[in-house]
Amino acid sequence: MRSSIIIVFLIFLATAAYVAWHLWRLTPGTWVMKSIVAGLFLIWMALAFASIGLRKNASIGTITALYEVGHPWMIAYLYLLIAFILADIGRLVRLIPKDWLISNGYTLLGLLGVIAITLVLGGIHYKHKFREELTIKTDKPLEKPITVVLASDLHLGYSNRRPELARWVDLINAEDPDLVLFGGDIVDIQLRPLLEGDYASEFARIKAPMYTVLGNHEYISQEEEAEKFLSAAGITLLRDSVARVGDVTIIGRDDRSNPGRKALSELADSLKGFTILLDHQPFHLEDAEEAGIDFQFSGHTHRGQVWPLSWVTDAMYEKSWGHHTRGNTRYYISSGLGIWGPKIRIGTRSEYLVLHIE
Repeated sequence: MRSSIIIVFLIFLATAAYVAWHLWRLTPGTWVMKSIVAGLFLIWMALAFASIGLRKNASIGTITALYEVGHPWMIAYLYLLIAFILADIGRLVRLIPKDWLISNGYTLLGLLGVIAITLVLGGIHYKHKFREELTIKTDKPLEKPITVVLASDLHLGYSNRRPELARWVDLINAEDPDLVLFGGDIVDIQLRPLLEGDYASEFARIKAPMYTVLGNHEYISQEEEAEKFLSAAGITLLRDSVARVGDVTIIGRDDRSNPGRKALSELADSLKGFTILLDHQPFHLEDAEEAGIDFQFSGHTHRGQVWPLSWVTDAMYEKSWGHHTRGNTRYYISSGLGIWGPKIRIGTRSEYLVLHIE
């Protein structure tokens, strides 16, 4: 595992150096001007990683500022890397003249301009929260129709802060739900901003019963501490356990981060009524079908967050986003209400689901 991390890190450093070298080569003028442009790219990278290294000791405000300024670098780096790889291929097959890629201010400004506009539009797109709606009709007994609001991957912390959470709570309350379910990763990487900012009191404004499961980020932030926060927020944690709310049975699986979690067949044995499964990571969707689950809600994928990473998640999972059906089991894989890292969405969306059970 450790060797794999080292290999990935070395590949990342090599690709970052590749981008910096191309920026240096593309910039017109003296070596001083070239060094300034390439150096700014590397400084921007340093700011992005400083937010990670300083999380334990720096002030909340400092880390938040580093997140806001530094993290968009990740998306810029991705698109610069793709652009330069395609440009090099184009040059090798003689589709792109060599002088377009050497000391060419027009190419440099055009490339940086397109990426800047893409980042700005992606940031605007992220702020809009899409309301997805689904109605499931069931033959199982219901005293009355039930409305459930489901959301995953809030990633609250240095990127998504308390004012943003307050807006999301207002969206949830506007649905007047009978039940609110979260699909994991409520916490981002560290609980510190949630505790110091009293984020729990925002969740307390939700009028309906709330349930959640752990995601991989709760494990990153220490699941015992995350469990204490969820309890203070009034959210019931289902950790390989089952809850009954009215005529609905909720099954909450522990995250795959726990290799010893229970099998779904064990949790779903002899259950009656309409069943909703919360499982953060959408692996092995056949398990829900075989267990006779009515509806599964998962998240985790973000659908890659930005294109073309959405192609990667689409290849990794049976379903990386959206509605899905296997046999009599319905699924919704959410791309998440919040975001990890830069608050930018390109080719994907931030969303919550309103489920009507009739």
